[in-house]
Amino acid sequence: MPHHGNEEEHSEPVSFRDNRKIDPETGKVRGQGQQQDAGTGNPDPEPPAGTGQEPAPAGDPDGGVDALAQAEAILNEAGGGEEIPAASTDVEAELRNDLLRLQAEYVNYRKRVERDRDVARDMAVIGVLNSLMPVLDDIDAARQHGDLADGPFAAISTKLENALKTYGLSRIDETGVEFDPNIHEALIQQPSAEVQFDSVSQILRTGYKKGDRVLRAAQVIVAVPE
Repeated sequence: MPHHGNEEEHSEPVSFRDNRKIDPETGKVRGQGQQQDAGTGNPDPEPPAGTGQEPAPAGDPDGGVDALAQAEAILNEAGGGEEIPAASTDVEAELRNDLLRLQAEYVNYRKRVERDRDVARDMAVIGVLNSLMPVLDDIDAARQHGDLADGPFAAISTKLENALKTYGLSRIDETGVEFDPNIHEALIQQPSAEVQFDSVSQILRTGYKKGDRVLRAAQVIVAVPE
């Protein structure tokens, strides 16, 4: 017998499946498993695994995995001891090559920076040494005239010369050596029967060099064979 009571107390919400291929709200074509329940407005639950309808990874509408996710997957698989697919191995090799290339570029950059820093430091030192050469010339002149035989100024000049030696400054003031146009500037030539080759007989102005770099050639008198 039908029940004639209040039917509203036993009624359930009616819902129907929206199988339209076009989403009326977005205007886009719906894919498989994306038809909505008209009663709830929520998409259908995910299809069971193994049906070929697994959803694509989040953030990638084409179903692919971005490079970062692949790298993380490779590391996780390598750490877990599982067999790595061939495609993942190719990606790992590519990422490793990129890493090695970046590392080589960084090493070259660091070497270039260190080399430029050394050059800048040397140029700064050379600039200071060049500016002090007139002072050194005055010290040499005073020493030749006997003004620096003793006393406080003699001690100060000695300390200054020793301090400059710590920066690689050396004098070009040897006599009796073969004339070298790279470090000597000949101002006068004097024939001499005592020499077999061009030799430095007298220093007119001391020359200086820093390491192998000549800062100022020595002005000399050259004795030449007769």
